[in-house]
Amino acid sequence: MKVVAFNGSARKDGNTVILIQRVLDELEREGIETEVVHLAGQDIHGCTGCRRCAERRDGRCSRDDDVVNACIEKMAAADGILLGSPTYFSDVTTEMKALIDRCGFVAKQNGDLFRRKVGAAVVAVRRAGSTHAFDTMNHFFTINQMVVPGSSYWNVGIGLHKGDVERDEEGLQTMRTLGENMAWLLKKLA
Repeated sequence: MKVVAFNGSARKDGNTVILIQRVLDELEREGIETEVVHLAGQDIHGCTGCRRCAERRDGRCSRDDDVVNACIEKMAAADGILLGSPTYFSDVTTEMKALIDRCGFVAKQNGDLFRRKVGAAVVAVRRAGSTHAFDTMNHFFTINQMVVPGSSYWNVGIGLHKGDVERDEEGLQTMRTLGENMAWLLKKLA
């Protein structure tokens, strides 16, 4: 079994990946292979609405000038998908939104590529706005017929500066519980 995580932060080593890694640590403890894909520094474009993915139905976006098709392949090959984003003006980063839109459209036009995979989201936030970002990522999972595990609280870690989430003990425990629940669910579905 494998879970691929996508870090939507502009920082490869910031609060978002700290939260992601807490989830992945639990998955690895349960013998599940993990991989992190950092969107930071990647050339990633939004969906243009060309609908060629509906015409071609080859599991790929017609745009082949960025990282999205490689991300679609990783998602399709994985048993679970973890999305992580900091909160930017009460939502996910533009990179995460582009990934969600394009991967989602391709998946829907190709027989629901991600159907019944396990999906979970984590959000880093300074203070507020995280609920909407969390919602955005969870909508990706539910429209793609994925199964979303719960945790002991919403999957949010509080912190502004790099490493601040390490002091959010409740947020860190939420990530550990999410990892445990995700591992349990993956094993049940297998």
